[in-house]
Amino acid sequence: MLVVSYDISNNKLRRHFAALLLERGGIRLQYSVFEFNNAKRVLDILKAKIESNFSKRFGCGDSVFIFETDEKKAIKYGNAIHRDQDLLFFT
Repeated sequence: MLVVSYDISNNKLRRHFAALLLERGGIRLQYSVFEFNNAKRVLDILKAKIESNFSKRFGCGDSVFIFETDEKKAIKYGNAIHRDQDLLFFT
């Protein structure tokens, strides 16, 4: 599992970055925090996109943090615990 957190001051750049995270399958945990499965593949894609499309446009106060986590060691409370549970639907 990956957790990506960002603080980008430019509104347009921030919207494009959030759109990238959503299109790559990110689940928004908070406004500027996303969770990803398929960590290795997604990490490679995100790094390439950030380096080619975003890093040159970041301001001096902008930041992106990518955390690799072990799902079995992650501690979740509230709504976050439901994403790890299988859902069963009857029709």
